[in-house]
Amino acid sequence: MRHIISILVDNEPGVLARIAGLFTARGFNIESLCVAETEKPSLSRLTLVTSGDEWIIDQIVKRFENMINVIKVEDLSGEDSLERELIIARISTNQKTRSEVLRVADIFRANVVDVGPKSYALELTGNKEKLEAFIEILRPLGLKEISRTGLISLKREKKKITER
Repeated sequence: MRHIISILVDNEPGVLARIAGLFTARGFNIESLCVAETEKPSLSRLTLVTSGDEWIIDQIVKRFENMINVIKVEDLSGEDSLERELIIARISTNQKTRSEVLRVADIFRANVVDVGPKSYALELTGNKEKLEAFIEILRPLGLKEISRTGLISLKREKKKITER
């Protein structure tokens, strides 16, 4: 089963290496890893995607919780959460394909971030399914290269129902 683990850590050298080392030592694969500073420069949020059964993931989460520099760990799998990835794609274009590439960008609400004499670079954010569909439609139009972030995620705020 796919698991999304969100880890809030001190923004210090070596923290990422220790977390990745835990996976290496156990022989687990990290499918996606994204780390960046939070609203507080002293903290970073690490979003990690991996696969494994519940028992293994529980053990990993417990190990993270006991690590120095780890503030908070959440397994967002099965939670109501926001998930996004970013992709930048370069597409070869010519006189015939330029308008079609722009039409696809418009349909997916992608932004043109670079225009060259023989290519466009498009950026798109969304869930994994949206990005995969975008890639598959661009392939026959001349997809040259892609670069993609890992998944980022935040738990949704719980909504309270109020009585009238």
